[in-house]
Amino acid sequence: MQYISSIASGIPYTLLVTVSGFLIGVVGGVPLALMRRSRIGLVRLIARSIIEIARGIPPIVWVFLIYFGLGNGVITVEALPAAIAAFGLISCAYLAEIYRGGLSSISAGQWEAGEALGMRPSHQLRDVVGPQVLRQSIPAAATYGVGLLKDSSIAFTIGVTDILFHADSAAKSSSSPMVPYLVAAAAYVMITIPCAWAARRADTTLRRQVAR
Repeated sequence: MQYISSIASGIPYTLLVTVSGFLIGVVGGVPLALMRRSRIGLVRLIARSIIEIARGIPPIVWVFLIYFGLGNGVITVEALPAAIAAFGLISCAYLAEIYRGGLSSISAGQWEAGEALGMRPSHQLRDVVGPQVLRQSIPAAATYGVGLLKDSSIAFTIGVTDILFHADSAAKSSSSPMVPYLVAAAAYVMITIPCAWAARRADTTLRRQVAR
């Protein structure tokens, strides 16, 4: 299987795009989720508009918009940063909605109890509400992360040398073009299974901590 080493060399780039985009969403999704729950209507409208636009445009279009749109202007954007930026933007929107769902599941009594104890909203979020939202968000966030890993294959269309890039290159020069794609599929499966296991383990651990 002469394709294995070539396709395996694309794994670091696949992981880099996926993990970087996901981490951007983990951080950027927080202010968006809080804006969605703001008491100010305009703030909620702005957050909702950002989320709907980010989610409504297909990932490949975002990749092209950032790479070809910005890259052909004053700013020079390389393929890898463009892919990370595109998936980071999308992740912010999806994770914001996941966080919002977690926040909505927290009873108003917990917020009121925190206020009665003189806790600042930021402290309530960090010490009381945040851990619960984190625990409830893990399953949905993990599912999204796996989907993001698969969507990251789009990055090969702008030249990111990820798994699919090498599989596609091998297929074009092979008498059995299906084989490189099967190897690529196996590589994605080998990555997603440990990720799913880690997410389940983290969810179980957090549930035990909350139950204590």
